[in-house]
Amino acid sequence: MSKRIDIVSGFYASIDEDSRLHRSRHGQLEQLTTLHYIQRHAAPGSRILEVGAGTGRYSIALAKAGHSVTAVELADSNLAVLRQNSAGLDNLKSYLGDALDLSRFCNDSFDVTLLLGPMYHLYTPEDVHRALDEAIRVTRRGGVILTAFLSVHAILFNNYLNGHLLAGLAENFDEEGLVRHFEEQLFTGYDIAEFEALFAGKPVSHLCTAAADSILELAEDRSDFAMSDEEFATFADHHLTICEKRELLGCSSHLLHICRKE
Repeated sequence: MSKRIDIVSGFYASIDEDSRLHRSRHGQLEQLTTLHYIQRHAAPGSRILEVGAGTGRYSIALAKAGHSVTAVELADSNLAVLRQNSAGLDNLKSYLGDALDLSRFCNDSFDVTLLLGPMYHLYTPEDVHRALDEAIRVTRRGGVILTAFLSVHAILFNNYLNGHLLAGLAENFDEEGLVRHFEEQLFTGYDIAEFEALFAGKPVSHLCTAAADSILELAEDRSDFAMSDEEFATFADHHLTICEKRELLGCSSHLLHICRKE
């Protein structure tokens, strides 16, 4: 087992990943926004591959919506929950696997490919490009690839404005202000332009980059934060009208890069 896989698997074995998208307002918004964009690009009965499927929150919802879903997950603990929660769904197949090796799937196999977790935990340019190239390879021409990534700026704002600013800057930026990526970070973030540039020269056309959870992760740390179900619905509707605005992207913890295979 590689160091990366050991670190990532150990982390997910120690937390309750299955409730992540439900237990907070920013998780709920991330799920709502991500499903909104998947549904925009997935025709009825689409063949969907989710790489880094976690405990299957998206894969299960998409299978229940009638799509043919294939889920690949790196962490044994997550895969076990996925398989338990998807019991009886004959249109959902699940595998233990890594985003760097999708060789079990032929070229052009899927209408929509989702990379909704792997980019958080890939650190070298070789691994990053391997994962993207594999996702593109298995997607049919005209199909869509949705890739989730983290904003390095939101990582700094959300985690280090508590007396640990210098540590946060040192962990996420080098002396020239360039973004750092290394395994011990566990979760690695990107500058928006930096992430979009990863697709240069690949056989895809960029459709949009969207904020998935806005500023809610930072806002929820405030002692006076409150949002009723009615207010959340209103905020979510507003969020979907502005979530592609360039000036707001870096404040969101989670983002989506969406492209079409040419």
